[in-house]
Parts: sequence; C-alpha cells; structure tokens
Amino acid sequence: MLTLVILASVVWLVDISALLTRMEDLSPGWLTLALLISIPQIMLSAWRWQLTARHMGMSLSLPTAISEYYLSTFLNQILPGGVTGDLGRAWRHGIRDVSYGAALRAVIIERASGQAALLLVAVITLLVFTPLRHGLIERFSQANLMLDAHTNVPYALLYITLPTLLLMGVWVYRHPPKWLGTLRRDLRRGLWNRRLWLRQLLGSLAIVLSYMLVFVCCARALGEPLPTTTLLALTPPVLMAMAIPLSVAGWGIRESAAALIWILAGFSAQQGVAISMTYGAVILISSLPGAVVLLAGRHTIQRQPPK
Repeated sequence: MLTLVILASVVWLVDISALLTRMEDLSPGWLTLALLISIPQIMLSAWRWQLTARHMGMSLSLPTAISEYYLSTFLNQILPGGVTGDLGRAWRHGIRDVSYGAALRAVIIERASGQAALLLVAVITLLVFTPLRHGLIERFSQANLMLDAHTNVPYALLYITLPTLLLMGVWVYRHPPKWLGTLRRDLRRGLWNRRLWLRQLLGSLAIVLSYMLVFVCCARALGEPLPTTTLLALTPPVLMAMAIPLSVAGWGIRESAAALIWILAGFSAQQGVAISMTYGAVILISSLPGAVVLLAGRHTIQRQPPK
C-alpha cells in the first residue's frame, strides 16, 4: 500500500502520459546489455557471501551461494521490505550449518559490506559532481532560512538529541550486550581482518559499479543524452534510497529519490523517474532465474544432525 502511495506522489510530479510514451521506445540492445551485466553482478555477490561465511567458519559452496542469491533477489523483488529473501537464505544456510545466528550475521555483514561501498562511492561522487553538491547546499540553506524565520524548536531538539545519542553510544560501548559482542567478533573475522578487507572492498566496489552501469544502460535505452559521467554521479544516491525497507523492491522510494536528485542537479524530474522505472523493470527481469530455483525446489535443504 505504501508503495502505491509513494508512486502516486511521483506520478503527480511528472507528466505520466509523456513518461509512458518515452518508455515505449526502449532500445532492446541496451536492455540486453543491462541484463547481461546483472549476471556477473549476482556471481560477485554470491562470491562475497561465500567469502564472508567461510571466514566466519561456515561452509558454503559457490554453486549453492549463486542459486540462493538468485532466489533471495527474486523474493526481494516480489515481497515487501526488500530483505525477506536475504532472511530466507540466512535461514536455509542456518539449517545447513546448524547455526541460525551465525548464518544471519554472515548475511548482515555481506550486505553491510555492499552498503558501505555504496556510501563511499556516493560521498565521492557528491564531492566530485558540482551541480548535485551545489543543489544540496542551496536546498539546505533555504531550509535553514525557513527554520530561522519560524521557530527555534528544531535547534533545541537537535541540542538535546545529539548529547543523548552520544551518551547512549558510550553506555553501549562500555556495557555491550552479548549479541553485540558476537557481531563485533564476526565483523573482525568476516570483514575487517588484514587478509580479507581488501577483497571485500574491491568485490563490493565492483558490484556497486555493475549496478551503476545497469542504470546507465537503462538511460541509454531511453535515449537519454546525459554524459555517462553525469549519470554515474547521479546514480549512487538513488541506489541508496532503495535500501530503505518501506516498499516492494524499492518501487516508489527509488522513483521519488530519482526525481529529487535530478531536480537538485538541475535536470528534469521526469528524466530521472523514467530511468528509475526502467531500472526497476530490468532488475525484476534479471531476478527471474530465482523463480526457476524456487519452482525447482533446489532451495529445499534437509537439516543435518549436530556434529
């Protein structure tokens, strides 16, 4: 329901008839290239998961990781929240290794590695791409002027909230709950150790780049004339918005983010929404091998007896 509400607000911002007309003339060649890029994207993601799990002391073969990753991607596309598929593969991995908690932490760490790489790329592109940076600064300046003109309450709340969060952080650091200590240990084993962090970083950056290239291919399929460097700079914030687990497969949130980012950069909101919708359709199609895994029942795992 929330997805429909957000999409309706996006439709209100753009000329929907012109948008649909543009999407009728998609280039098959560029769409095919986008789908082809999604194949090594899944392979790399599955490899990253296997790498993380192995360094946490769990067994996970690459073929199993690939089929499970396709299945989880497909389920994330059709179920609310965008994380249900990931929870499913963690649960099935837990059945295989008789350790639900460790399997769940491996998935959390693997996904966190990707989000950290995406955040890094987003910050770099924001610093490098001047139009978007200036657009954000201008909007924040306008917001501050409006706050100054009306009330000082938000500033008071800020002064109260920040010290409170700082004190809570210090308390948790000094009195960490058991689960936090376990997660910290697994982070050192599966992400931050000297032998692993570079492979995790390079793998995650390659995956982020593949998502950005798919976005560029979708823009080219629509015949967008924006330079490739501009498209690459605008893409990371849109991808980050998809991580908000409030809709189905990011629909609505992704389009809203695209409209806002394109406006801040001085471009048409309709342009960003059209590319975003095409991107969403491509990601859905690229996840369909996961439906084959689901129908074939290859995700079904018999629980192994404790060793």
